[in-house]
Amino acid sequence: MSDLNVTLIQFPILWENQAANIRRISKKLETIRERTDLVVLPEMFTTGFSMNAAALAEPMEGPSMEWMADRAGEMGCQLTGSLIISDGRRFFNRMIWMRPDGTYAYYDKRHLFRMADEHKHYSAGEQRVVVLLGRWRFCLQICYDLRFPVWSRNRGDYDALIYVANWPQLRSSAWTALLQARAIENQAYVIGVNRVGEDGTGKSYSGDSAVRGPMGELLSRFETGREAVETIPISLEALHSFREKFAVLQDADPFDIL
Repeated sequence: MSDLNVTLIQFPILWENQAANIRRISKKLETIRERTDLVVLPEMFTTGFSMNAAALAEPMEGPSMEWMADRAGEMGCQLTGSLIISDGRRFFNRMIWMRPDGTYAYYDKRHLFRMADEHKHYSAGEQRVVVLLGRWRFCLQICYDLRFPVWSRNRGDYDALIYVANWPQLRSSAWTALLQARAIENQAYVIGVNRVGEDGTGKSYSGDSAVRGPMGELLSRFETGREAVETIPISLEALHSFREKFAVLQDADPFDIL
C-alpha cells in the first residue's frame, strides 16, 4: 500500500454533548463517497476542549470507543481522534487509533496546555507512539504537542505526523506555520485536523485543517471557518523519492529525551 486516501473532518464540536457529536460525525461519514483508508477527527471530538474531565470521561470500553470500532469496521478504514478517557484514577486526553477489526492503539497527550489548566485535570503521556497502516508509519500527536519539535523529531521511524487539535483562531497563524515547519524539518507528510465554531468558554476556532507534503507544500484546501469533509491522496513512493534525492535526515543531530 504505497498510496493512501486520508479524509479530514473539520466541524463545530457541540460543547460537552457526546451523543449529539457522535450523531453529527456519523452523518458526515455518510457523505464520504470515495474510497478512504484513514479518517481523522479533531481533538476531544465528542466534547470539545473541556476541563470537566471527571464528569465527561469514558472508560476504554465506553460508548465512544464502541462507536469508533463500529464505524471503522463498517467503512473498512482506520479512524482516529482524541477522547476524554478515564484509566484507573487518572484522566487522559487520549488519541485513539481504531482499526477495522476493532483492535486499537492509543497515544496520551504529552504536552498539556497549562494556559487552560489542562495539566491540573489530565495526566500527561510518557510514550511517543507510531502506528502502522500497510507500509505507512504514522506518528500520533495532539494539539499543543505541535509546539515542541524535539518530541516529534523524525528518527527515521515515521512517514507522516498526525495532529488533532482544538487550536483557537487567535493563534491560527502559529498553527499554520508550525504544521509547515514540522513537515519541512522532518521530511514527512503532516496531517493537521482542527475544529471550527465556538466552544463553551467563548473561544472561536477557524479550523485551517491541512495536509502538508514533505517539502512543506500545501496539499489540501480547507476554507477557514467552514465545516468540511475532504479526502486527500498521499504517496509513499513520492516521499521515499524526495528523501533519497534530498537526504537531510542523514545529517540530523542525534539526541535522547530524558
